Amino acid sequence: MSEQPWGGRFEEEPDPLIDRFTQQLRIDQALQEIETEFSDDHLPPVAGEGKVRASPPEDIHMAVEQRLREKLGALGGKLHTGRSRNDQVAADLRLYVKAAGAQLLEAISALESALIGRAEEHLDTVMPGYTHTQRAQPVLLAHHLLAYVEMFRRDQGRFRDALKRADVSPLGAGALAGSGFPIDRIALAEDLGFAAAAANSLDAVADRDFALELIAACSTAMIHLSRLCGEIVLWTSAEFSFANLPDSLASGSSMMPNKKNPCAAELIRAKSGRVAGDLVNLLMVLKGLPLAYNRDLQEDKEALFDAVDTTLSCLQVTARLVGGVHFDREVMRSAALAGYTLATEVADYLSRKGMPFRDAHRIVGQLVAKAIESHRRLEDFSLAELQQFSGLFAADVVDHLTLEGALKSRDVIGGTSPARVKEALARVKA
Repeated sequence: MSEQPWGGRFEEEPDPLIDRFTQQLRIDQALQEIETEFSDDHLPPVAGEGKVRASPPEDIHMAVEQRLREKLGALGGKLHTGRSRNDQVAADLRLYVKAAGAQLLEAISALESALIGRAEEHLDTVMPGYTHTQRAQPVLLAHHLLAYVEMFRRDQGRFRDALKRADVSPLGAGALAGSGFPIDRIALAEDLGFAAAAANSLDAVADRDFALELIAACSTAMIHLSRLCGEIVLWTSAEFSFANLPDSLASGSSMMPNKKNPCAAELIRAKSGRVAGDLVNLLMVLKGLPLAYNRDLQEDKEALFDAVDTTLSCLQVTARLVGGVHFDREVMRSAALAGYTLATEVADYLSRKGMPFRDAHRIVGQLVAKAIESHRRLEDFSLAELQQFSGLFAADVVDHLTLEGALKSRDVIGGTSPARVKEALARVKA
């Protein structure tokens, strides 16, 4: 007879290669504390019921049970009465998701605070806004930073939603059909801090959509981190020179003495793909599984643990980068003045004077072409020269050929006018 905990109907020991291939104790170590916690809660309800045969440790569940047997004797042997590793591991993972989600929410809040703090410092810092990585229109740096706050606020909502659906206890579902012992599933759920007990025993042990949701939220947050860190990489390059990282947040080159590299930001950008891979990994594990439990689900943990650990560390590092980066106000302002970023403002000016916007767009395009040809800025043209393009140009056009004028005109909810950005800052600080 096999010495495995399930060995009663087996006459041979497992092949060593197969045994090594299927073992999961190394991965399960992350669940040890959780497994111990709810095993303590499970013993009292079943202490007077049934008998359980001794078993050597195969995974974290069996390891905890063996340790309890060593300490408690026969009482520890009753631990597995009325439950299966199927509902055990589902409970472990749900408790893990709840704890991990709380950590992720705390880390993302810290990152938001860092972004909000830097936005508050740069309410008057002007920079070029970009489309297609080409200078487009002037915006405030604070407006740009607050855009990321909005993204991470939505990520917070996704994490909270995932936690709501993870907050259901599968204990008492047994292997798939429910426990044959009089376990009070609602009381057990409450003891472990769950909001409810799962309504269907098959669903309780068979699905990992709660883990998928957390990994999906991690993946989306990592995409936002990747975009932010990608801009840190660009902006700290000599070609942009918008920002500079302190030495403590940068790395050097083993060969080139002149180099100062934003390696942490680059790594976060790369790790976003890793977490997306974790999501695809678990999706592919689940996609073809018949009900109820299948050993395929052993593969859920590595994807979940890696996604959580990676996202958590990247949130923490990004908060440090955001808090430490230095923005060069003058370089940003000079860049905002270059590239004819005021052209849209001039077209809007003509449109407000009654010209159809498409005609205004064409005329200002011709004006930009003339400016490029003559190596001048739009604000360098005299009123007489402007009137050669359209008689609608008047003396008040000079008010629209400044960065401040362009910013002030974007006075809509969510716009980059100073007044609207202050409103947005007050809202996210509330």
